Amino acid sequence: MGLILRLLVAAGLAADAIVHWRFAPEMAFVQGGSIDGELLFRVQAAVAGVVAVVILTYATRWAYALAFLVAASAVGAIVFYYYVDAGALGPLPDMHEPVWYAEKTISLAGEGIAALAALAGFVTASRTKREDEDARTPEPATRL
Repeated sequence: MGLILRLLVAAGLAADAIVHWRFAPEMAFVQGGSIDGELLFRVQAAVAGVVAVVILTYATRWAYALAFLVAASAVGAIVFYYYVDAGALGPLPDMHEPVWYAEKTISLAGEGIAALAALAGFVTASRTKREDEDARTPEPATRL
C-alpha cells in the first residue's frame, strides 16, 4: 500500500509540475504584484518536482506532510482563482482565470490525487511506525 501511495503522490505532483512548467511563459503577461506570473509558475513546477522526488525517496511523515502542503495549496489556488477575482494579492499577480481547459483539469486532478494520497500516506506512515515499534518491544516476562 505504501508504494502505491508514494507513486500516486509523485505522479500527481509530476502532472502539476509539467502543466505549470509548460504554461509559465504564458503567465509572463499577467498584471499586478511584484512577482512575475512566469516566475510563480516556474517555482511551483520546481517545488512540485522536487517534492515528487522526495516522496519517492523518503516515505516519512514529514515527506507526506510536505507533499500534502504543496498539492493542497495548488488545488486551493486553482479553485480560488477560478471563482474569485481578487486582483493582485500582495506580491502575487492577478491570477483570476474563469475559464476551464484540459490542462487545468489535468493539473487539478493530479494535485487532488496527490493531496489525498499524501494525506493517506501521512496517516498510514505514523500507524506503520507505531506498529513496527510495538513489534520490536519485547513483552515483559510474567511468572506463572
